Amino acid sequence: MSQFTPILLAFIGGIFLAAHGGFNSQLSELLKSPLLASFAAYIFSAAIAFVGVALNLKALPSFDQLKVIPHHLWFAGALFSVVGITLYYYTIPKLGIATMISIGLFGQIVFSILAGHYGWFGLPTEPIAYKKVIGVVAMTLGILLIKNT
Repeated sequence: MSQFTPILLAFIGGIFLAAHGGFNSQLSELLKSPLLASFAAYIFSAAIAFVGVALNLKALPSFDQLKVIPHHLWFAGALFSVVGITLYYYTIPKLGIATMISIGLFGQIVFSILAGHYGWFGLPTEPIAYKKVIGVVAMTLGILLIKNT
């Protein structure tokens, strides 16, 4: 299978996340509360996701499927999402969108390299290789160039 489509979708996802950060940081400034902006965004996100589920769900999961899901998986992702997104809304007006997104992406890459190396979250291990280290160094230089322009 070609990697073009998943790469394109990932790129588009990145555009959407940057745009969402821009819109919701404006909301945060107008509301004078990044946490309230995050709450509003999640309320509307839940409504939009509900419509998507209603239009696409073939069958509800069974009780047996639901009871084997570890309890922490119901809230851990949401907790990290709310904190991370709220921090985005808070820092975009202070740093600018390009700087904040590049630094945020840097944090994602560093964390994902460590998570992949150690196989966190039950994912396949991806050992840290010198090419990844060079990539992180290159990205650091890129962030410095973005920040100091």
